[in-house]
Amino acid sequence: MSNLIDGKQIAKEIRAELKKEVAELKEKTGKIPGLAVVLVGEDPASATYVKMKGKACEEAGFLSRTHRLSENTTQTELLDLVKQLNEDDEIHGILVQLPLPDGLDEQEVLYTIDPEKDVDGFHPFNVGRLMTGDPSFVPCTPRGVIELLDRSGIEIKGKRAVVVGRSNIVGKPAALLLLQRHATVTICHSRTQDLPGVVREADIVVAAVGRPEMIKGDWIKKGAVVIDVGVNRVGEKKLVGDVAFDEAKEVASLITPVPGGVGPMTIAMLLQNTLESFKTHG
Repeated sequence: MSNLIDGKQIAKEIRAELKKEVAELKEKTGKIPGLAVVLVGEDPASATYVKMKGKACEEAGFLSRTHRLSENTTQTELLDLVKQLNEDDEIHGILVQLPLPDGLDEQEVLYTIDPEKDVDGFHPFNVGRLMTGDPSFVPCTPRGVIELLDRSGIEIKGKRAVVVGRSNIVGKPAALLLLQRHATVTICHSRTQDLPGVVREADIVVAAVGRPEMIKGDWIKKGAVVIDVGVNRVGEKKLVGDVAFDEAKEVASLITPVPGGVGPMTIAMLLQNTLESFKTHG
């Protein structure tokens, strides 16, 4: 029996559920959820990701709008666009693709997005609500991590969970979500003493440190569940996670592959957040 958690398949099921719900809402209200994505500059990885988001939106029956701006766009022009989208009744979610080109203030842009349309969950208002246990929008990747655990039948309550990585986008919110589900959570980082020893205590490992195959198989407790958020390019074409997959899969009870694990869930959760915004404010 395979011990792989198939994020691609789980995301496909979620998107089919969303498509069905959107069709029902459209029949009832005559309206559909709308997502606006803002892409500044020509970063190839960002452009590919934005294209995938647009396609996923359209397949699920959402309104999808992509605003492509040149890398010479000024801070004022970008903020003006965000303010226009804040006022647009057809748009229920706004996402500004990061990273922005040099010279643009990411924080000011993210803080300008209406918290009620902040489907990435990065606005301090939404970060604060997550911290107090009353989230409105949960960042998409951490939400995807919890969804993978739930849909794989993993009991979170009472488990020892170790999150390797403390970013605002993945590590910290993932730790908060696990804590809310009654796990005992440890957050690790590059300065953690005896990192392998700490990881070996975990029933659930969430790897989000951004270092290729840093977490070795002998760091994983037998029977632990491993969620690998990392996506690292090695050489020309190979993508690997933060976990040494071939070693870890021999001891883990369940493990996500890279690619095909957490990645597809991020877009599915973006659609879920946009639909929830539509249902609340649409």
